[in-house]
Amino acid sequence: MKLVIAEKPSVAKSIAGVIGADEKKDGYLEGNGYLVSWCVGHLVEPAAPEGYSERFRKWRHETLPIIPEEWKYEVKPEVRAQFIILKKLLNRTDVDKTINACDAGREGELIFRLVCEAAGCRKPMERLWISSMEENAVREGFAHLKPGSDYDCLYRAALCRQRADWLVGINGTRLFTVLYGGRTLKVGRVQTPTLAMIVEREEEVACFRKETYYTAQIRCGALEAATKRIDDKNTAEKEAEACLNGQALVRLVVKEEKSIKPPKLYDLTTLQREANRLYGYSAKQTLEYLQSLYEKKLATYPRTDSRYLSDDMGQTAGEVIEAVQKCFLSEGDILPGPDVGRVLDSKKVSDHHAIIPTVQIAHTDLKALPEGEYKVLSLIANRLLCATGRTHLYQSAKAELSCGEEIFYVSGREVTQNGWKTFEEMLKGGSRKPSGETDEEEKKLPALEEGQRLAVTGAEVLEHFTKPPARYTEDTLLAAMERAGDEEMVDDVERKGIGTPATRAEVIEKLVKDGFVRREKKLLIPTEEGKKLIMVLPDMLKSAKLTADWENALSRVAKGELDSADFMADIRMLVSALVDECQEADEEKKQVFAADRQVLGKCPHCGGQIVKGKFGAYCENKCGMNVSRVMGAVLTDAQIKDLLAGKKILLKGLKGKGGKPYDAYITPDGTERYTYTKDGQEKSGVQFTVIMEFPKKKPSGRKENR
Repeated sequence: MKLVIAEKPSVAKSIAGVIGADEKKDGYLEGNGYLVSWCVGHLVEPAAPEGYSERFRKWRHETLPIIPEEWKYEVKPEVRAQFIILKKLLNRTDVDKTINACDAGREGELIFRLVCEAAGCRKPMERLWISSMEENAVREGFAHLKPGSDYDCLYRAALCRQRADWLVGINGTRLFTVLYGGRTLKVGRVQTPTLAMIVEREEEVACFRKETYYTAQIRCGALEAATKRIDDKNTAEKEAEACLNGQALVRLVVKEEKSIKPPKLYDLTTLQREANRLYGYSAKQTLEYLQSLYEKKLATYPRTDSRYLSDDMGQTAGEVIEAVQKCFLSEGDILPGPDVGRVLDSKKVSDHHAIIPTVQIAHTDLKALPEGEYKVLSLIANRLLCATGRTHLYQSAKAELSCGEEIFYVSGREVTQNGWKTFEEMLKGGSRKPSGETDEEEKKLPALEEGQRLAVTGAEVLEHFTKPPARYTEDTLLAAMERAGDEEMVDDVERKGIGTPATRAEVIEKLVKDGFVRREKKLLIPTEEGKKLIMVLPDMLKSAKLTADWENALSRVAKGELDSADFMADIRMLVSALVDECQEADEEKKQVFAADRQVLGKCPHCGGQIVKGKFGAYCENKCGMNVSRVMGAVLTDAQIKDLLAGKKILLKGLKGKGGKPYDAYITPDGTERYTYTKDGQEKSGVQFTVIMEFPKKKPSGRKENR
């Protein structure tokens, strides 16, 4: 019996349908010699620091850096039930082989291997590596399963990524939270340099000072020409007045035949950028839409950084183009002779080829798709037509005119072959542009000859303003993340940029969720908390170049070119150096956070400060002291202050055993540790011990009958 484990239930069910495992069981499917089950994302994750030692439960500088000698892992409580099913299946005596059918990438490899490790399974392993969920692709994949050992280096790279994120995140977050307090200051290997880029851009916008400048413009019939920048308005007005009702001499005419090659196919990042620019979708939304299309067998694997197809996909690409034409074009819009060869290049395909639709679209009611999925599918279908379309050809014309003592410039173009831009125009406008309608920059210049004189029929001065740097949108931020470190890297490095196509959307979402960045329509703007965090962090954590170096190193680990132990040694060295260099908070910077911090009192358990946070009061030392509730009652800030000062408070509406409410006076009398179990996981903390008194009953005021 072979056990197939997929990453998601929907993928597992699709695979099971292809290989004949159609008998439903509890948490898996069975049939035709196969068991097919699934993970639910990451079932197993690195243990929290307190899982190594109780002394790590409190956030203290003296316990840093936390660098495990032997790494521990734990099952996520919310998915424990599915892990138990997988563990039983992995250890069944009739299962002689496992097949990793998790997503074909670094994280999919990690998810599967950690489950096997946690379940104690050492059985032979094979790898299903596919780029499409179409039945033919799944059958082909099962016919050519790879030995699991072929992906050992990929697994080591995944472990390095996960452990590096843990070391930098845990130590950096605890270090700067302890030093500056006020709220949890989350630090991340990719998240922090990304935030630094957003903050730096915001500072550029804030420091920008608008400048006014002018151009003089003349009209010679339908022709309009303008000077270059003139800083003085009076000078511009004099130039315009000198030309009015005069003549302009054509000094120079330059004509060139130019071309624009078709764009490349989409990888995930370029698709996310385009969907954000055209439709305002976040990177996360686009990935979710594309993932759904992949699982519906309508698009190929999403998490790719390749923009080409492999050399053996020529016939497949041709069939997909026919399906796209059938589904998205009318007969009159179909152009002859798509150049499939232009998108084929195996040397430029990494783990997966570029994103394209599948032939399944021809057999699907696409109008029944949700709007977001349909738009994303339309984008990748249109890009396939553009990428295999003919070159766009045009004639560029530039002219210089002299009038008075100034030179005026004008340019235009005439399209001689629209080529692939025909499809681009269909996407943007829904149809071709009406005959004779052109963009401003595409206006054709009238026939001009050097030495020709033209009558000036009008002249004016135009006022212009310099523009500030544009704030980041997800489109431009994704591009910046992809390019980060480019200038300082040699051309032949394995991978440039920070993050990966699969993780960049998640990084942006975390920055928003953690309150360091906010969205304003398409714009990404740092919050005050985000600015403060970047202000106090050292350059080593904010460096996009350093993070880009790590990404390149991880890629080399995946290819077996770099020992994973060497990579992790560098990470451990950096974390240790970070803690050594940051022994004390900068007092001036500390005041920035102190201004927002409301101190309620001193922690009765560890002596730290109890401060008011976004989700209630807490101890800055993270010692586990619960000051927000007593006997199930939620305390006000005033009540917390009184208890911390040792004062008696009155709690109203406490519930007795029978559910009957009552009031009581509470006086603090030390602390005690408590434990309880939730979802199979033991929870613990510290709470007040109290002395309880009941209010004296008031006389009823009724007279006694005599």
